[in-house]
Amino acid sequence: MFAKIKEIEEHYNELERDLARPEVINSQKVYQKCVKEYGMLRPIISTFREYQEVKDEIEGNKDLLNDSDPEIRTLVREEINALGLNLARLEKQIKLLLLPGDPNDDKNIILEIRAGTGGDEAALFAAVLFRMYIRCAELHGWKTEILSQNANEIGGFKEIIILIDGKKVYSRLKYESGVHRVQRVPETEAQGRIHTSAVTVAVFPEAEEIDLEINSEDLRIDVYRASGCGGQHVNKTESAVRITHLPTNLVVTCQDEKSQHKNKAKAMKVLRSRLLDMEQAEQKSKISEERRSMVGSGDRSERIRTYNFPQARVTDHRIGLTLYKLDNILQGDLDLVIDPLITHFQSEALKNRN
Repeated sequence: MFAKIKEIEEHYNELERDLARPEVINSQKVYQKCVKEYGMLRPIISTFREYQEVKDEIEGNKDLLNDSDPEIRTLVREEINALGLNLARLEKQIKLLLLPGDPNDDKNIILEIRAGTGGDEAALFAAVLFRMYIRCAELHGWKTEILSQNANEIGGFKEIIILIDGKKVYSRLKYESGVHRVQRVPETEAQGRIHTSAVTVAVFPEAEEIDLEINSEDLRIDVYRASGCGGQHVNKTESAVRITHLPTNLVVTCQDEKSQHKNKAKAMKVLRSRLLDMEQAEQKSKISEERRSMVGSGDRSERIRTYNFPQARVTDHRIGLTLYKLDNILQGDLDLVIDPLITHFQSEALKNRN
């Protein structure tokens, strides 16, 4: 482990020198790449240097164990024990930092919410999840922007796509991909029976232009009149945009803005992120399996999490976590679920590495 860190430290020092070189500073692309890599390595190096300081302090204190004063020896042993606990904590932290990182962790995300099994009730719950993610973003200081939405007449969403922009968004919300199941009594249920519905959530890292080049010849762009639940511009101007990526047959539509250009820009954001996701999945040779594991079919039986309203309970089935804090979670306090998920998957990665 420490031989690996020495290699990383040498590369870190080299990057530090590169960032002061004029030819690097004058090339925006090279400079950004160096800054990004330098920032990714900094936590490992700073933690390792702290580890070395604690280790040196322990070694320095060991000489005092032979002191003639028993009171001093007792104090030194206590300090060495405390330092040993800190050393073990830092070693574990280093091991976690050395785990292969997800290159997308620092990216913004495109979050897609779609009603699955359950009709209007599923669409209404899609709206609940949308508000949950918006509140979560507000709590973390992230920015949100609706890229596309398909609302129904009763306040639900058949589909809604949002951009969430902020620090470490993907690293926190990537675990939200999958089927979210709700158990509650619908407002339209006269006999008070509990219904089960499902909503699919997909989380994609936002693709930047440097991540993926799209040939304009591969795109078919259609414009048409917007339609929906209302609005002055609906059905009056050809502002809605449909973009088809011909090689993959991916289709993205956007009609939320009055401006055709704004709709096109939003649609391109979604298309670029979906294509990047497909490209990365293709590199792992399992495009269809990965996407299916991400969102499932929308069936009730395929779920990562259940929201039970009568019991005020949220259960994440991947780690067997049950919390009776439904209101807190729906108000955006997703850290209650995400922190245990991160801890679990990090522990699993450490086991597999060992």
